[in-house]
Order: sequence, then C-alpha cells, then structure tokens
Amino acid sequence: MIQTSYFPCSKGMRQGDPLSPFLFLVVMEALSVLMEKAVGKGVFKGISLPNGGPCVSHLFYADDAIIMGEWSVDNAINVIQALRCFHICSGVDRSDVDLVANSLGCLADDFSFKYLGITVGANMNRICNWRPVYEVLELRLSLWKASVLSLGGELR
Repeated sequence: MIQTSYFPCSKGMRQGDPLSPFLFLVVMEALSVLMEKAVGKGVFKGISLPNGGPCVSHLFYADDAIIMGEWSVDNAINVIQALRCFHICSGVDRSDVDLVANSLGCLADDFSFKYLGITVGANMNRICNWRPVYEVLELRLSLWKASVLSLGGELR
C-alpha cells in the first residue's frame, strides 16, 4: 500500500457529486437487505404476485424507493420500525455528524435541501416556502400565454 499525503476536505458531499450515486446505491442495498430479512422472517408481508410469482416488498429506481405490502396495521407498524432501524443505522445525532465532519476538515450540510424545486425539510405550511414553485409556474404560464396569442387580430 502506498501512503499519500494528506489533503484537506472543505466542502463535504454535495448534490451532483460524482461519488453520490455510488453512496446512494450502497445505502439502498442496505435498505433492500433489511426489507428482505423482514419479509423472510415474516415480520413484513409484501405483495405476492399471481401464478407463483415472487413476493414484492420494495422497488428501487434511480433515486426513488417504493415499499409495498399487505394492508394491515401490523404491516404498517413493522415497516415503520424497519425504517426507524434503517434510520438509526444510517444516521446519527447532528452533534456527532458535526464532530466527525470537523475532525475530517469538512462542513456538515443542513437537512434542508432542494429536490425538484421544493425545499425538503422545510415547513410547507408557510407560504414563503412555496415561492420557488409559484415563480416557476408563473414563468411557464406566461411563456405559454405568449405562444397561444392570435396574430390575426394584430394591427398593421
């Protein structure tokens, strides 16, 4: 093993980082294994496909996750417990995140981040948090209105 010199890390992982998809896959693989074990032990009941097909409990595509199962109170409680377990395994207290980030020379990012134009983690009951969505819709509607105006009524 070749030892390299130390380099300072100052930004942390950001959205769009080339390493981000790989880390997402590693984390989602852990969630997949957790769900498979829950189904295997009978703790969570997925949806059995007809004609002897497999039992489906979760699907992952790109950066989306769908968890599906039989409709029952026990199933809902057990999937919440599985997700809590996943959260505990994948996340720690903010103070611990800050401590580790500082020891690595990084800055920990806030939970609030933008996804599809909406701030995740923000209080969506506040009107100001809907402002970016409103502005995008307003811009698109104004462009659409301009494109459908009739040129026949134009004075020459």
